[in-house]
Amino acid sequence: MNDLSPIQKEIAAALEQMKEKSLITEAVLAKKIRGNTKIQGKNKAGICLKDLEICVEYLAENNQLHYALHLNSANDILIKKEETYKLLESDAKKRRQSSEKSISVLTSGDLRQKNSGGKGLKKRSDRKKMDFREVEDY
Repeated sequence: MNDLSPIQKEIAAALEQMKEKSLITEAVLAKKIRGNTKIQGKNKAGICLKDLEICVEYLAENNQLHYALHLNSANDILIKKEETYKLLESDAKKRRQSSEKSISVLTSGDLRQKNSGGKGLKKRSDRKKMDFREVEDY
């Protein structure tokens, strides 16, 4: 796992944890990663196809876990457990990559922000309103 980026390590770990399932959706995998890493926010974020493909290859070579990637009509990634690993075909890959431009995906930067105590979600605070009748107070 030394050659994987931080987010790829988390994806591989989540796939190993869910190895008993025969079908894993992108949303379920992203939720598992957010739960493992305690990332706040990005509830609708997906998984980058490039990172997922690297993890599928890594798990096939090192842990004997074989997953096949599929794409549904909404360009969501489906991960199926099969005898040999299989990546997306070129046309499906292009469709997914073009749809990733308009969606939010989990990145290694999200993990760095969490580890460094990055900016959490802040609630909007009430602003002090100036009363024009009491100008002397300011």
